[in-house]
Amino acid sequence: MTNGVDVRTAAAEFDRAAVANAESAAEDERRQVLSQFPLEQWAQLPLERYALGQSAPHESGPTYCRLMEFGTPHLGSIKGGSAAKHIMYHHNSGEWRLAAPLRGMDPQEAWAELRGQFVRAFDAVGAGDFEALDDLEMLRYGPTLVTKSLATYFPQHFLPIYAAEHLRTFVTLVGGEAQAGVPAARTNRQLRELVRNREEFEGWTGQAVMRFLYKHFNPRQRTIWKVAPGERGRLWEECRAGGFICVGWDELGDLGQYQSDTELKQALDAHWPRSSGGSLTLARRLLAFRDLEAGDRVVANRGTDEVLATGRVDGSYRYAPDRPEFHHVVPVTWDTSHAQKLSKPQHGWRSTFAKVDASLFARFTAHHADSGSGSVPDTGQAQTGTPVALPEDVQVVLDALERKGQVILHGPPGTGKTRLALAAALALDGRAGVLGADAHQRAEAQAEMLQGDRVRMVTFHPSYGYEDFVEGFKPDLSATGPGLTLALTDGLFHNLCSRAAAHPDQTFLLVVDEINRGDLPRIFGELITLLELDKRNLPVILPVSKRRFSVPPNVRVIGTMNTADRSISHLDAAVRRRFAFLPVGPDPDAVSGTVGPLDLAGFFESLNTRITRHLDADHQIGHAYLLREGEPIATEEDLAAAFHHEVIPLLEDYCLGRAELLHRILGGLVDAETGRPLLMPPQDLADALATEFTSGVPGPDA
Repeated sequence: MTNGVDVRTAAAEFDRAAVANAESAAEDERRQVLSQFPLEQWAQLPLERYALGQSAPHESGPTYCRLMEFGTPHLGSIKGGSAAKHIMYHHNSGEWRLAAPLRGMDPQEAWAELRGQFVRAFDAVGAGDFEALDDLEMLRYGPTLVTKSLATYFPQHFLPIYAAEHLRTFVTLVGGEAQAGVPAARTNRQLRELVRNREEFEGWTGQAVMRFLYKHFNPRQRTIWKVAPGERGRLWEECRAGGFICVGWDELGDLGQYQSDTELKQALDAHWPRSSGGSLTLARRLLAFRDLEAGDRVVANRGTDEVLATGRVDGSYRYAPDRPEFHHVVPVTWDTSHAQKLSKPQHGWRSTFAKVDASLFARFTAHHADSGSGSVPDTGQAQTGTPVALPEDVQVVLDALERKGQVILHGPPGTGKTRLALAAALALDGRAGVLGADAHQRAEAQAEMLQGDRVRMVTFHPSYGYEDFVEGFKPDLSATGPGLTLALTDGLFHNLCSRAAAHPDQTFLLVVDEINRGDLPRIFGELITLLELDKRNLPVILPVSKRRFSVPPNVRVIGTMNTADRSISHLDAAVRRRFAFLPVGPDPDAVSGTVGPLDLAGFFESLNTRITRHLDADHQIGHAYLLREGEPIATEEDLAAAFHHEVIPLLEDYCLGRAELLHRILGGLVDAETGRPLLMPPQDLADALATEFTSGVPGPDA
């Protein structure tokens, strides 16, 4: 079962006739590849006919890499991500970007090596020697392109599914055991054999299998982004009529050439140097825009309180230099029936990009223009019966719990680790509908959840021990005789496991706040071994009571941990091996807004950039320091209180009394000699922070 749908049932209901047109289009595209790049001519294929980034189009048509990524969508998509998937390509800087085994080679020499491996792969498959593919190490650096190439030339041997992660997911779905670290082509072959051996897929084409799996069991986490169509929505009519969304930053060129957010940030800083230190978030948003895939959702907005339309992405990003402006384009099918004025502004919508919470999006799509209302009320609840999609960060936690059994959320103070842990707990407890509700409703749901039987929360501290967690002898307060009477008492985790064993069809969860403040080897004792999923239900004899005990498979543990807490020793290695570690970092989107002349998100990111430079990333400040009741601070008085009473004391503690270090971080906001923060009226503080952190002038380095 996946998403509540059984593979066999879904296959029986799947309309294979509906994919006939797509299958025909795929075959036409396949013939185009074979015509322009015949298999027998690969041994002499010149580099200019292969690689992306050639200065001028070849007279024979698009390059092989361009045709496979952009010109053959029905054969299966390999779009998204950077051009590194092609193993070698010509960057717009003028240099050739080569995969690790080719670096240092002349481009023609590198191409001869790469082309030789492609030819060996084609020859091996043609001879039925599929194991030989494992020896072609160079091709491992372009798994999606290589697998699509093999499926195009040899469709009888491969399915049109190319992403290694997706292939592994589908292998598990149809009853196989996915193997990590093997070439994607081998996993593709494994999936093909598994499908062929299931009677419900008898007679199905590879195209039908691919479209069925992605329709019902798409492994990719869907995202929802708000994207402004130009300033104040000035390009909206063009976007609506053309069926796309577009953004600027044209000087960057094709976003597909950037492999990382750092590389793109460097390009942003080069083109717009006065924004140095404040563009890493923008780089990440641009990459997220580039990597939108068919099925992702988009909200087009005007200002902070108007939805122009919602849309579904129906293609992949393309760079369109022929447009007069806004060259970065993603195709979208728009639904203007969701256009509406919001009852209150969305502070995070001041920038071009912003993530949209799934529950908020559900309220958008529940509203229709013909409903008789000009605005949608902010009730915090989706319409009754509307499925609530989980926020992406919550889904990541749940996935890690399913995979590992235990998770530690780690990051700087104030990044919302405990809030995220409780959000995951609400989802596991069947209360996902309140995740988008207001703070009061959410707090009520959390209190009710923690008073139930399935979720427990505890904060570890240095005096917390095994007798509190598992079992031990404690004073019996009910005893009436003289003297002190001790009684064997079950600890918190023992009780939770006992309830879980009695209800194996339910999931039970323990949330441990500040998990690294406790002596974990002492607290868990022998039970640390039983946390591993493959050792659940394995009995042990507890040393105090001599009773048999085991950890049921339906128990999960979430811990939170502040990485800035240097007074706590590192976690025990045995503990680390049994937990998945998920970083929870500062989120500039959460503090998007302005206070007077100060761009709050820009200040927040620039301050953290300096902290990272002069201390380290573990000592950044979290966005919670700049929030009030879940919203970004909006007044000069709140800003002054947060800065002087929370941010500065935290930084003074980090700097350990070193005035010069505090000066490097806060610049003109502190006296360089004494490290004493400057006092000024709240109105002047907003202006001073804007000048120091968002004017583009880098802070002191000495």
